[in-house]
Amino acid sequence: MHNDSSTKCWSEAGLEWCEIAQKNDFRMFFIMPYTLQQLGNVSGKRILDLGCGEGGYSRELAQRGALVTAIDCSEFFINYSTNKAKEQGLHITHFIRNSCDLYDIQDNYFDIVLCSMMLMDCENLDGTVNEIARVLKSGGKVFASVLHPCFKGKDINWTGEGNESMVVFVKNYFFPKEWEMPPTNGLKGNVVWRHRTLEEYVKLFVKNNLRITDLNEPMPTEEQIKMSPRIGWLTKIPMFLFWELEK
Repeated sequence: MHNDSSTKCWSEAGLEWCEIAQKNDFRMFFIMPYTLQQLGNVSGKRILDLGCGEGGYSRELAQRGALVTAIDCSEFFINYSTNKAKEQGLHITHFIRNSCDLYDIQDNYFDIVLCSMMLMDCENLDGTVNEIARVLKSGGKVFASVLHPCFKGKDINWTGEGNESMVVFVKNYFFPKEWEMPPTNGLKGNVVWRHRTLEEYVKLFVKNNLRITDLNEPMPTEEQIKMSPRIGWLTKIPMFLFWELEK
């Protein structure tokens, strides 16, 4: 294991983060439903849930018949995810690995690699994308989501109250930065956040022979806005960006 900044900070996140993650409105009512919709029928498919965190996606995919391998750099997250899978009677293979060093994982093995809200966290993004391409089958797909580089970053501020008055000020986009803050509101302890340009992501995909087949900036439905009014912000400005790639 490489004890880089990504690994170090996420290894210090514990039970409180796992519990909050399963209640976060953006994740549970918007990001996860959209991602699962895009994945479609996963029955019988070998799926790598890379940066699995507390394992919510892994469990849902296993319930839908996928053959799931869950990987995270945090020993605590992997133990939590393993125990939750056992409680629900689900067979999920778990490994503690850096995303940039998936040692002992077979080449050309997975039908799908899922990277939900994790690529922006990787210190070694180049190595991570290279490993994704290595373990993915020819014709296999990558489903990746990130904080939208154009509208969510260190020098990008959201202001205003309510959907209609929401405004974003962009002070700096072209110079990627790192900063530390809690991973979500109400949680103590900081993690490292990273801003990367769209160009950097795309060039790494191209470098590793991953073809962009789709890109989406989805808007929430009325039903989703009813579940959480602040999701309505996303009717004006996309906070999340979703890629579909193919090897």
